[in-house]
Amino acid sequence: MHVDEVSTDVALVRRLLRAQVPEWAELPLARVPSDGTDNALYRLGDDKVVRLPRVGWAVGGLERELEWLPRLAPLLPVAVPTPLRAGEPGEGFAWPWAIYEWIPGENPALGGSDDSVALAHDLAAFIRALRGLDLVGPDCRRGRPLATQDEGTRAALAQLEGTIDTGAAKAAWESSLAAPEWSGAPVWVHGDLLPGNLLRVDGRLAAVLDFALVGRGDPSCDLIVAWSVLPGRARDVLRDELEVDDATWARGRGWALTLAAHALPYYRETNPGFAAVARHIFGQVLAES
Repeated sequence: MHVDEVSTDVALVRRLLRAQVPEWAELPLARVPSDGTDNALYRLGDDKVVRLPRVGWAVGGLERELEWLPRLAPLLPVAVPTPLRAGEPGEGFAWPWAIYEWIPGENPALGGSDDSVALAHDLAAFIRALRGLDLVGPDCRRGRPLATQDEGTRAALAQLEGTIDTGAAKAAWESSLAAPEWSGAPVWVHGDLLPGNLLRVDGRLAAVLDFALVGRGDPSCDLIVAWSVLPGRARDVLRDELEVDDATWARGRGWALTLAAHALPYYRETNPGFAAVARHIFGQVLAES
């Protein structure tokens, strides 16, 4: 997916385990199919997963998770990844890596389902809990003012001429940019609430994954989930439960749009699953414009 991506395979992971975690080194090991863009995943036994960064810029996210997940987990209403062991560079692999508990569940379907309203209630509870944390922590890069994304978003939309209605997308982007900036204190946000980072069991939110961006900032970035996961009625439920004002809602729509604008041209050939999420977001955002 990335020009400078590092190749990994079962043999490499087995060597790392034998060198650094010998007590788990002979457990069954298999690559996990995933639309994730930052890490390669390997199922280890029945209840563990090994994560290795695919590319250098993903290392910081892994390190942020290892620092913050143990502190955040007891304060959140659903399961989050539990780090079991931090690995070091070795065996020809240049970066840190980690072993986590495996969390069962399935990702929500694009376009929603009959139980999307229940999912919206669960997501609102998770976002409220995260926003309410009284912890000093790092900044989230998606918690910055939306205007910081203007140049890159316009350049990305220019690459999508003939693929989407770029005129409508630019108008939606400009409408979001026109919303007043967040004037409150920074709050904790996840920063990447996409379908692949949510797990459901029996229709309810069971876990939230990938805390590589977690930190503090404008809460609007976590509203990405309204357009990436929830259909119309459930989207309204999320907004009502979080008591989102018009400006924050507009900025949230802008964050969803800029994410899709960057993802679609970058991943449309190399990661069809993630590109489909980007197309879905465009469809949802532009349907409201």
